Amino acid sequence: MTVLEINTQIGNSKVLFIQNDQSLIIAENLDDKSSEQSSLIKKSIIHFYFCVEGSAVFDFGPHYSREIQRQHNYFFFDPQRELPFTLRLAPHSRMVFLTISLESLHQLFVHEPLPFLKPENINQKFYDEREIPSYLLVELHQLFHVHLSENANRLFYQGKILELLALYFSTKKTNTENCPFLNDQDTVRKIKNAKEHLLKHLGSPPTLKELAKLSGLNDHQLKAGFKEIYGNTVFGYLLDHKLDNARVLLDSKKYQVAEVAYQIGYANPSHFIAAFRKKFGVTPKKYLMSKA
Repeated sequence: MTVLEINTQIGNSKVLFIQNDQSLIIAENLDDKSSEQSSLIKKSIIHFYFCVEGSAVFDFGPHYSREIQRQHNYFFFDPQRELPFTLRLAPHSRMVFLTISLESLHQLFVHEPLPFLKPENINQKFYDEREIPSYLLVELHQLFHVHLSENANRLFYQGKILELLALYFSTKKTNTENCPFLNDQDTVRKIKNAKEHLLKHLGSPPTLKELAKLSGLNDHQLKAGFKEIYGNTVFGYLLDHKLDNARVLLDSKKYQVAEVAYQIGYANPSHFIAAFRKKFGVTPKKYLMSKA
């Protein structure tokens, strides 16, 4: 099995890009029952599994399995051995699989090596689980909706691999010198809980004081900590998330501009149009026309 053969038969799969040491594959399970496929984590190959919708279970044998939830991703790298597993894709799920060789990834980050690329870690295996940030989720959703000419496909998806890697590894590190109370893991947990509460109430978000009280923080801790962890103000983050979701809805080509505005919580579509144009540099209507 080569790197390109990994995960090509899971659900309704489509290989978007093929090269000797890279692959980009999407998989959808639109049925009402799980889809199952044997697969392999190849030695010295970097594996990314992005769960865009639904969920999936990685079954590594009779005594160990891991479930990946919606809008989360797994990262696997093992320089020592190959690891077979069975992937069970839940009904109505979507996943993106990206693989790249260690050598190719090293060339991309040669000036600022990633931790597992440093010489002292050359024989270490790495595993990571993350929530997919909204800006990366938008790009992943796009893979299921973009339709290009045959000549343009290869160039587009080759660039998409680089874009996804850049966004994945660009995660901002928390600066605890500027925000010393972030050394307290309980405070960090409360700020992350505040973010989750905010996203669950997109239509009627709490005020800053209400959110701070719900999270067990004072206003300063919430504002400063949120900005340091997520790189934005509380309501700047909320607006970005809503507009990113709006772009996903427009990409689906199922909704008109006004419908998208109402879905993400705008009572006045003109306010949505202005916010969308400010963020993306184009009106929602022109964005839709560019997808035609």
